[in-house]
Amino acid sequence: MTVLAAVALAAFVYARGARTLRQHPPYRSALFFLGLLAILIALVPPLDAAAHELFYAHMAQHMLLTVVAAPLLLLGHPVRPLGRGVPRAMRRAVVAPIARARAVRGVLNGLRHPLVAAAVYVSGLYLWHFPPFYDAAVADAAIHQIEHSYFLASALLFWSNVVDPEPFRARLPYPFRILYLLLSGAAQNTILGGLLSFSSRVLYGSYQETAPARGVDPLTDQQAGGAMMWVPGDVIFLAAASVCFFLFLEREERQQLERERSSRESHSPQGGPRRTGG
Repeated sequence: MTVLAAVALAAFVYARGARTLRQHPPYRSALFFLGLLAILIALVPPLDAAAHELFYAHMAQHMLLTVVAAPLLLLGHPVRPLGRGVPRAMRRAVVAPIARARAVRGVLNGLRHPLVAAAVYVSGLYLWHFPPFYDAAVADAAIHQIEHSYFLASALLFWSNVVDPEPFRARLPYPFRILYLLLSGAAQNTILGGLLSFSSRVLYGSYQETAPARGVDPLTDQQAGGAMMWVPGDVIFLAAASVCFFLFLEREERQQLERERSSRESHSPQGGPRRTGG
């Protein structure tokens, strides 16, 4: 119910704010709502219930939060709609002072630094899949919620250096965004997903009894979860890197055309031939 309420509130505030913005394309709203839908699918039954009994269901939650919901939310350019969607009194008394506070801006800018954002995302990816922490999250609902919150928040920081969530801009030029996605995203998914997929022993005790009750061998369950992280996750990171590559080519072509036009204008005659009077 908490997830449903939070998602419904976010959708309402965003929609209310988007209506007040003249230059907010409808497709941006659609992307944001798809991101909220991904969160719902990840964190409510039946997937959330299955995640307590099957490793690959838990891994599906992680993938939905980190490589589906987070980029979709940012592609929806949520900052202005959410800011404009809250009641005016709250916006003036709470939102505006927080947004203007130097300390808040400093912390946000520090966390959004590409190296910091990548470190937060990648370290959390490995830390939460370390067996003692992972089993603790499965066993305790509060820890489980902290885990999911961390994954979503760290993924938003990570993707904010790839997507340009207006009014913010990604700090990396397109070539470095590609490297960022390949090294901090696809490569880490490949390493961790490969370790889980090819492991010859069960790493997580949480599913030793619940997986067989579902008719699934625990090792097969773990390998399927690793493959889910590895293959779909890498596909999304590689697709995002491809988009960055084509956007880079488009920008270079546009800049080249502008340079050629400026060159032609600078070498064109400034006036027609002068007439001499007789």
